[in-house]
Parts: sequence; structure tokens; C-alpha cells
Amino acid sequence: MNCPVCNGVMTEKNFGGVTVNICEDGCKGIWFDWMELSKLDEENEGFGGALMAAMNHPRVNDENREPLGCPKCGLVMYTHKYKSSTEVNVDECCQCGGFFLDSGELRVIKESFMTEHERDQYIQELLTEIPGYKELEKKLERQKAKAAYNMTKHFRLSYYMNRKKKQLDK
Repeated sequence: MNCPVCNGVMTEKNFGGVTVNICEDGCKGIWFDWMELSKLDEENEGFGGALMAAMNHPRVNDENREPLGCPKCGLVMYTHKYKSSTEVNVDECCQCGGFFLDSGELRVIKESFMTEHERDQYIQELLTEIPGYKELEKKLERQKAKAAYNMTKHFRLSYYMNRKKKQLDK
């Protein structure tokens, strides 16, 4: 497999149970097949000399470069913030699910991994930036309240009292 940044040959390395492809003789980028990155993104995940060597390279990322092609299937990859680190842009293939990290980005992901609470707050921030999201959220809350009322009206004494009163009024 060739590196999507420098076209160097990528070699397979074991990061403690997860085999990834590294551009060792070129830009030091790392390719993760589908679901591999999630096994190594937290601080204490993975081990071995290859992982330590990969994490010791300085971070290099040209934010102005053209979108990269997937080294597996050739599709143009989507660049976005990594799910658990708001500080790292990753390149993800929407077809095969692989991720490409530039040199040093795995270290930054591991060091800035968000807690579940931080991730929830970050997602809320992203959602509030969507036009019309607040209005949709309010509408959904009204619908939930109406559904809850309709589902529980049979459990309230007032429901039966009103039915009895209507029968007596006839």
C-alpha cells in the first residue's frame, strides 16, 4: 500500500494487538483499517516499540492540502475532527471506513482524548450550531410531552372521574 500523502511504501507494524500501516521512510503517516483506530485512541491503549516510535515523531499536518485519496480503495477521503479529540483533523474513507493520521496525530489524540462528559458537551456545541436545531428540539419536546400525556391518561383518577361525570350527565 502506498501513502496517500507522499506516495511512499507503507509497512505493517504491530501496535500491541493492532496491525497498522506506517509510512516509515516517508512522512510517518499511519493508516488504520476500519475500527483499528478506536482500539488505540485512549491514553493507555496499545504497546510496543513500533507504537512508541510512531508517537515520537513531531506532528506534521498541512491543513491547506487537497483532499487525500484512500490508499485502500482510491475514494477521496473526508477530513474532519476526530470523534474524541477536537484538536486533530483525520482523513476518513467513507467507503472502507479507514483512517489516515499524519505524523504525530496519534499522540495528540491519545493526549487530548475527551471524557464522556466532554464529548457530550462538544456534541451539544456542534448541534446548537445547526440552523433550526433549537426549534426542532423544542418541537420534539412538545411531541414527547403530548405522547407521555396520552400514554398515561388512563392511570390518572381524573380520567375516570371525567368519564363517570359524562355518563351521569347523559
